[in-house]
Amino acid sequence: MDLLHTLFYFAVAIGVLVSFHEFGHFWVARKAGVKVLRFSVGFGKILWSYQNNPESPQYVLSAIPLGGYVKMVDEREGEVKKEDLPFAFNRQSLLARTAIVAAGPVFNLVLAIALFWSVLVIGETGIKPILGKVGQGTLAATAGFVEGDQIISVNDKLTPTWSEAMSVIIAAALDGDQDIKVTVKSLEDRQDVRTLKITESDAQNPEVLYERLGFKPWSPKLKPIIGKILPDSAALAAGLRQGDLIVSADGTIINDWMQWVDTVKKHPDLAINLVIEREGVRLPLTITPKSVQTEEKTEGKIGASVFVPEELIKSVSVEYSLSPLAAIPVALETTWYYSSATLKMMGKMLIGKASVKNLSGPISIAEYAGQSADMGLAPFLKFMALVSVSLGVLNLLPVPVLDGGHLMFYAVEAVKGSPVSDKIQVFFQQVGIFLLMSLMALAMVMDVQRLFHY
Repeated sequence: MDLLHTLFYFAVAIGVLVSFHEFGHFWVARKAGVKVLRFSVGFGKILWSYQNNPESPQYVLSAIPLGGYVKMVDEREGEVKKEDLPFAFNRQSLLARTAIVAAGPVFNLVLAIALFWSVLVIGETGIKPILGKVGQGTLAATAGFVEGDQIISVNDKLTPTWSEAMSVIIAAALDGDQDIKVTVKSLEDRQDVRTLKITESDAQNPEVLYERLGFKPWSPKLKPIIGKILPDSAALAAGLRQGDLIVSADGTIINDWMQWVDTVKKHPDLAINLVIEREGVRLPLTITPKSVQTEEKTEGKIGASVFVPEELIKSVSVEYSLSPLAAIPVALETTWYYSSATLKMMGKMLIGKASVKNLSGPISIAEYAGQSADMGLAPFLKFMALVSVSLGVLNLLPVPVLDGGHLMFYAVEAVKGSPVSDKIQVFFQQVGIFLLMSLMALAMVMDVQRLFHY
């Protein structure tokens, strides 16, 4: 069921985003007077089609919902009827062809603005960005952060939630910002600005960077009460139930949840003899945590979360939303911010100043789709907005076979006064296909490594 859930939301996200991209080509092509033969949502076997008359576009819904395509009249792709020649794509002006090709990625960026705007208007519920204990020797400690500091903004960008604050800090560091200004509110209700000093070596890998930063959310001591239990977990196999209180483990009294977590981590594939309290009755129980490999060592995991009282959740939660009008400039700013961050990250990976571990392939994207959908409508729309930004920026890169590659050829045509020869275009398109396939293979390798690593 979890796999089907993940695949469904992955298909929904990619289907909508790529189809919107293709709709950009379709809409501008029609406005430019190009004859469109077919607009398809999805690939493969046609499930449904509609055509108003033989001269109008055919609208198609196909079996594989992972994108779409637009088929236009084009002499390079087959014989064109004499009466259709004036409406062929290849016979249009340079400006018209440029607009049609650029429309796809531009529509992705416009969609991202609309999605970010929707999230801002709907509103997000998250955890307040209040710091827990700051580790010695970390970048946060060096900058003067202390437990209880609440992050208000990062480089003047408001960060109302923990996830927003961390994503903006990490994105700024990966962008190459060496001095990141963080405005905080202390426990004494005083506002201060603290400066994170980021070195080039710190900013090569987001996972390493997060550890070096040393930020951890504030968390009160929670009783060792079992909350949600995952299917196919050690907790379920041992017979633990939601609401069970862990009294002791191998004879040691368990006082809080973090003590229990530490105990579990130290027992990969090793049995732990428990005493639990269930509905006022103490019961013996044995659990064997599953072994999980992390970057540094092997740890135990039981697949159960802590029970958090509702009143505590309310005390550390924050709701953030804007009016429809106020959300417009923020959505534009957010889209620009993530577009430039994506472009900078690609550039840094290209010259070896950022790790290829930053790449996400289809497996990771599918997982993010399922996880964000579980969290609610706003997180899922935000996920779609981020992917739409990536699609828009990626397709504008001057790589043959991508929209940006065609735009590059048109730029050369504008300078030299005649189109780039078909022979040269075919050669560079083959190079582009090789580069894209290599990048996709690398992303898949990174995905598989993450699967087995975690």
